[in-house]
Amino acid sequence: MASNKEKILDYIRQRKQVTVSDLLDVVDIERAMIHRHLLALVEEGLIMKIGSAPKVVYVPVDMEHAKSVRDTPLFDATTKSIIHEQFFLVTPQGERLEGIPAFVRWCGDRRFDVTKKATEYVSLSKKYSAMRKGGLLDGSTKFRKTFGDDDVVDTVYYVDFYAWEIFGKTKLGQLLLYAKQSQDKKMIRELAERVRPYVERVISKHHIEAIGYIPPTVKRTVQLMDGLRKTVRSPLPEVGLEKIVGTVRVPQKTLSSLQDRIQNARAGIFVSDRRAFGTVLLIDDAVGSGATFNETARKLKEQGVAKKVICLSVVGSLKGFDVISEV
Repeated sequence: MASNKEKILDYIRQRKQVTVSDLLDVVDIERAMIHRHLLALVEEGLIMKIGSAPKVVYVPVDMEHAKSVRDTPLFDATTKSIIHEQFFLVTPQGERLEGIPAFVRWCGDRRFDVTKKATEYVSLSKKYSAMRKGGLLDGSTKFRKTFGDDDVVDTVYYVDFYAWEIFGKTKLGQLLLYAKQSQDKKMIRELAERVRPYVERVISKHHIEAIGYIPPTVKRTVQLMDGLRKTVRSPLPEVGLEKIVGTVRVPQKTLSSLQDRIQNARAGIFVSDRRAFGTVLLIDDAVGSGATFNETARKLKEQGVAKKVICLSVVGSLKGFDVISEV
């Protein structure tokens, strides 16, 4: 005789998309016990939970993938720790996964050998961790290579790269992408909480006197930079920066030419502040070419608002001039 858990799994596989209310008619047990069985089935990789309250449905997982979850090899402590802390996945169905389950799903969807890919992932993680100084990535060399004598930024930092080779967007890169696209206040707050310690570290290290937040071009009801500003809650004065939009709104992310991006940034940023500071910190969400940072820093210095400009971006491109067009 099948157990209640088995009945639930069979019903989900049969119906393809099931709610908890549907299951109340299938098994004669309390709602709390149904939730317990569903949680166990999700953790075993046999079903997926899609949506959030009040509308949540459960769908079956491909049998081959379910087998890959059960047969996941035992990783050593270092591998397990790195994947647990860093790997993040948002599936095409909108399911959020982290750590080992996310990594196994990612490998399974691509028919990759989990053990081999885990070794590659750990190797890349160690490579990029070695590039960090004080927990941050220094993008100053990239700016010098990109802009040459026109580079006016004193130092630029990334909290993380936007994406890695092979594995795609990093955990922070995905959080940024989906926080902005979904305008999810909870996810924006989560992202901002991750970034705040790095903002505080830069403020302390460089003796920052004022902060400037790069204004967004794309209109959204919920803006990520507003969420970051509220979370950082810095007592430092904020430099007045405004976005000037032409007849047609042209976001930086739509431009693939470096010169077009420079012109866009030069025309689009207006410094409305007339105060004078020593060192100003500029904060943005993503750096592709770096044109917005560089042109804003130029205006701050030319107008006497800042003597030095330090830049901090949530994520940055890995190579010279990568267009981050999604965010």
